[in-house]
Amino acid sequence: MTELYNVYCDESCHLENDGISVMTLGALWCPVSKRAEIAKRVREIKVKHGLSAEFEIKWTKVSRGQLEFYLDIIDYFFDDDDCHFRGLVVPDKSVLSHQSFAQSHDDWYYKMYFVMLKSIFEPDSKYRVYIDIKDTLGHDKIEKLHNVICNSRYDFSQSMIERMQRIHSHEAEQLQVADLLIGALAYLHRGLQTNQAKLDLIARIKERSGYQLTRNTLLRENKFNLFIWNGQGVS
Repeated sequence: MTELYNVYCDESCHLENDGISVMTLGALWCPVSKRAEIAKRVREIKVKHGLSAEFEIKWTKVSRGQLEFYLDIIDYFFDDDDCHFRGLVVPDKSVLSHQSFAQSHDDWYYKMYFVMLKSIFEPDSKYRVYIDIKDTLGHDKIEKLHNVICNSRYDFSQSMIERMQRIHSHEAEQLQVADLLIGALAYLHRGLQTNQAKLDLIARIKERSGYQLTRNTLLRENKFNLFIWNGQGVS
């Protein structure tokens, strides 16, 4: 029987001239049949720590006072066999040479989204992709990204990748957990050290994943998959 998955995507420091060299993209995916169960469990963890079930998990909110809550969220992700994550890190987007490849920053951004997502998809499964609403990807760009990815997988009828649409992060706990994981990657690769709670969370992710988060994981790593992109156009 064909398995149907939801894929929840988020990004950090994606703008061309934001003054931050590192860009991260990430996707958390899970079977649609487990979507409600996962969301329920995350809400239960929120309530356990005295937060509202509607509290929105965000990397920018991580603080010493709520460290135990965020550690529980990280542990839950690694303990639940139905949750999977794929992250892509661009170490220094400031040295990109878009003109050399006759592309805009947006064109390159599409390519990075494609590189991030393509290894998730299996030909014998179906997918619905949900992307956090950002100014970078409007409706037309989402449609183009959908077409590019489907065509690259020879899914011309869009039967494998059924849907690609934008949603707000408060609508899906899975998207909030993705925000937490890519935020950790961005913080680490930017070399930031000022928030001890964030450093403790990164240490927990390293411990639970078994990776230092500074090098590529195996291509078929299925739990916490990481790709450090140093492609053409980077000197």
